[in-house]
Amino acid sequence: MRSTPAAANHALTDTEATTRVNGDVSSALARIFSYTPDGTGATERSARELLGGRAAQQYTQLFAQVHARVAEQRITLTTQSVRSGVVSLDGHSAQLLVFLDQTARRGDRKPTSSAAQLSVTARLRGDHWQIVDIKAR
Repeated sequence: MRSTPAAANHALTDTEATTRVNGDVSSALARIFSYTPDGTGATERSARELLGGRAAQQYTQLFAQVHARVAEQRITLTTQSVRSGVVSLDGHSAQLLVFLDQTARRGDRKPTSSAAQLSVTARLRGDHWQIVDIKAR
């Protein structure tokens, strides 16, 4: 029974590790996908700390486009994870499905809300989980 794929998936057996990766990834996504016209520097610093591998490259390309418009259009984006689930966990690597709510505001206009669904791969780096791949679903 211990040699089955389900037994090797710690997302099914280790609640503490599952809770930790859920929390780290949800917090990281909120930090890297939230910004104000005057706060893009903090967002970029968070991304350098919380992202690695392909996710860091993807984010750099995406944020370069956003950065050019944030100050000019006075865009504020707030992101929060509303639900996340660990699909698989093997000690140093995790696959998650995360549902986000985002609220954007341009200048004094009425805010608009949208939802996003992401597949995320995270790797344990030292004492925290770092996002290494993000795919929109």
